[in-house]
Amino acid sequence: MVMTGLFIILLIVLLGPFFIKKIEHNLEVFLFVMGLASCLVSGMLSLHLVEEALIEPIKITLAVFFAGIVFRYTRHYLHKGVAKILKTMPVWLFVFLMVVILGLVSSMITAIIAALVLVEIISALNLDKKTEIDFTIIACFSIGLGAALTPIGEPLSTILIAKLKSLPHVGFWYIFEIAGWYIIPGVFTLGIVSMFFHGKKSSHSLHVNEHDDTFKEITIRALKVYLFVMALLFLGSGFKPVIDTYIITLDSRILYWVNMTSAVLDNATLAAAEISPAMTVKQIQGALMGLLISGGMLIPGNIPNIIAANKLKITSRDWAKVGLPLGLMLMMVYFLILYVL
Repeated sequence: MVMTGLFIILLIVLLGPFFIKKIEHNLEVFLFVMGLASCLVSGMLSLHLVEEALIEPIKITLAVFFAGIVFRYTRHYLHKGVAKILKTMPVWLFVFLMVVILGLVSSMITAIIAALVLVEIISALNLDKKTEIDFTIIACFSIGLGAALTPIGEPLSTILIAKLKSLPHVGFWYIFEIAGWYIIPGVFTLGIVSMFFHGKKSSHSLHVNEHDDTFKEITIRALKVYLFVMALLFLGSGFKPVIDTYIITLDSRILYWVNMTSAVLDNATLAAAEISPAMTVKQIQGALMGLLISGGMLIPGNIPNIIAANKLKITSRDWAKVGLPLGLMLMMVYFLILYVL
């Protein structure tokens, strides 16, 4: 009964935002309710979990809030800088550099800060909505990949290093050493893809947008991120019985595809359950790449997605139209590289 209930909740989480507009417009509240429901069904709700869910999102929320304040007062200079660059640089090159640089530096400045910078640069441009959505999603895939290169980039990489620290050869650059050959070319590939989405065709629509966020907008955005992260923590804990029973025992090639559940579940929670010092390097690489790529497919899959979608008002359906096919294409390419070639 527990497993049946959890699978029903997972289906509702996956399909609800696409078919019910009220859910789509209140995604944070919806995921929070579903997270609580999953914890109640699985019996995972505890005082410790509630305490963790209340405390853990604070750092991210404060980062979003204070970055919003900083950008409110520096936005004018950022907009002028972007406008100046676009006078001397082709749009396709500007887009390529943004996707690649933010993807790579996110491993040092964190995925959160990289996403906030991305949002501000996109906000400095009056792009048509489709171009803006495409550009944002591709860049978020890049940030989600690149941030994993070091344990300070995102929670998933932090947990992976913590789980493997008992091994003598595991240090700060371990993920870079075992997966850099997969992640860095992926970031550059996404940069190249972005040029085809945003080349000369969209150049006529690039000009500075001078709108400043109000303190109310900044505060509401930060609170929504807080609720979103709390919801993901509840979802990750609520689905732990499913992960422990069905996922961590799978063959690594199957696990690679099953890790697409990180499109809606917290990939750090999945990494904590799956990664073990007993795994081979090949198994770690496969599990890691499956989690990182699928994290970009839907809005709940990664913190950069959540921040960007909230600020730029990208709906779940619009994100999925680009995120799902792009993610599936990357999953197939990396599967061939990891397990076939």
